Amino acid sequence: MNLSPEYLEQLKKIVLPAFNDTLYMVFLSSLFSVIIGIFIGIILYVTDKDNILENKFINSVLGIIVNIGRSVPFVILMIAVFPLSKFIVGTTLGSKASVVPLTVAAIPFVARMIEACLKEIDKGVIEASISMGASEWQIILKVLIPESISSIISTITTTVISIIGYSAMAGTIGGGGLGSIAITYGYQRYRTDILIISVIIMVILVQIVQTIGNILSKKLNKK
Repeated sequence: MNLSPEYLEQLKKIVLPAFNDTLYMVFLSSLFSVIIGIFIGIILYVTDKDNILENKFINSVLGIIVNIGRSVPFVILMIAVFPLSKFIVGTTLGSKASVVPLTVAAIPFVARMIEACLKEIDKGVIEASISMGASEWQIILKVLIPESISSIISTITTTVISIIGYSAMAGTIGGGGLGSIAITYGYQRYRTDILIISVIIMVILVQIVQTIGNILSKKLNKK
């Protein structure tokens, strides 16, 4: 492989901006999807049957919306939300536009995972809080979230890793990032070196996220 200064400089100009775009997409879409997804997941749990804010109508409607969101393949979803991306960021191309479909795709996944995390909590803990006069918000903030924090961290870790993969797929239709250069340079221009470097960087990102997630999850595990 040619490792001349000229080659390395060219590589830097191609890969570094794409890497920065990937970090930008992953960070913002993870942030938004986790915040919104946790909120929806909590609502799904507390409005379920025999829970503190039982509401069959809200639970059913929200559950249907989440299920629809989870059932749509990401590539189709990304195209479907082009108008929303255009409305929010003014374009359907590039890393900024990709944040919108990445967030929309991840929210239903986070919501269901958070709901599943909360269902693992011992009902006796919640009943004890109710007997001591805790309000619904106190139960949510001081019982549900703290008791399931380890599982929530694992959910966030899985979400970020999924979004890293989705961001590469977004690059195939003008989303920018490492996926974009892997297609435009690695595939279309037969630059195998760019393709391999893109894959290696994605693998390293996933490993870093998974390692950090595992450490935090174990540290915060109360069981």
